[in-house]
Amino acid sequence: LSHALWGGGLYGYRGYFWLAVFFGAFPDLMSFGALFAQQFFNGNHVVGAPPLHTIPDWVFINYDIAHSFVTAFTVIGLVAWWRKDIAFAMLGWPFHVVLDAPFHTSAYFPTHIIYPFSDFFIEGVPWTHPLVWFPNLAGIVILFGWRWRQSRLGARAESDSV
Repeated sequence: LSHALWGGGLYGYRGYFWLAVFFGAFPDLMSFGALFAQQFFNGNHVVGAPPLHTIPDWVFINYDIAHSFVTAFTVIGLVAWWRKDIAFAMLGWPFHVVLDAPFHTSAYFPTHIIYPFSDFFIEGVPWTHPLVWFPNLAGIVILFGWRWRQSRLGARAESDSV
C-alpha cells in the first residue's frame, strides 16, 4: 500500500493519479499480486508473508524482472516515446525499486536493481523494522499534506485572479 501511495503522491498530480498509484505498486503486483491471485483462485491463500520454500520459482523471476531499473526504465522510455504524460505517471515504478532496495534483506527477496545484468543487491533493513516503518508512514503523511496544501494554494490563486 505504501508503494502505491508514494507513486500517487509523487507522480499522480498531473492528471493520472490512479495510473501513478498502479505503477507505484506494479512491481509487487507482478510478483506477489500474481501469487495472491493464484492462491486465491486455488483456495489456498495464506495471510502474511509466505515461507520461501512455498513460493513458486516464477514469483522470484517476476520479482527480479519487475524490481529492476533496467526493465522499468526500458518500458518507461518506450512509453515516453509515445506518451510523455503517461510515462511521468509510470515513474512510481522505479521509485518503488528505490524504496525497496535498502529495505529488503538477502533472507527475503533481495532487490536485484540491475537485473538481468547483475544479481547485485543492497543488504538492507526490513520494512517491518520500526526505524523504517514509522518514517515511511510519516513521509507519506507529509507528502499528501503538502500536495493538499499546494492544491489549496493553487485554488486560492485561481479564485483571486477571477
